[in-house]
Amino acid sequence: MQALQSFFGIGPLTCNKIMARFYVHETAKIGDLANKQVLSLTAALSEMKIENDLRRQILDDIRRLKDTGTVRGRRHALGLPVRGQNTRSQIKTAIKLNKLDRRLGLKGPR
Repeated sequence: MQALQSFFGIGPLTCNKIMARFYVHETAKIGDLANKQVLSLTAALSEMKIENDLRRQILDDIRRLKDTGTVRGRRHALGLPVRGQNTRSQIKTAIKLNKLDRRLGLKGPR
């Protein structure tokens, strides 16, 4: 169901788990579901952190890393790779694009 995967924070694995939990076939469309199934799906989605709640949590986690002064937080602040990637030769393009984003004032989940 692509409708479930359109939410930020719900990927294919989570979507399959939700559909298996409520006995929904993977090719079923929202309009084909019974009213009870739709209500149970909305109840399950309201319990999960998706969309803006999840985005806010990610930004808060990154802000916390920056405030505590960890290595990951400093690398987030500098716009460098955080998870140990090699920066000697392979990251020049990403640094250029990051500078372009800053110059244009674009903000992403950093």
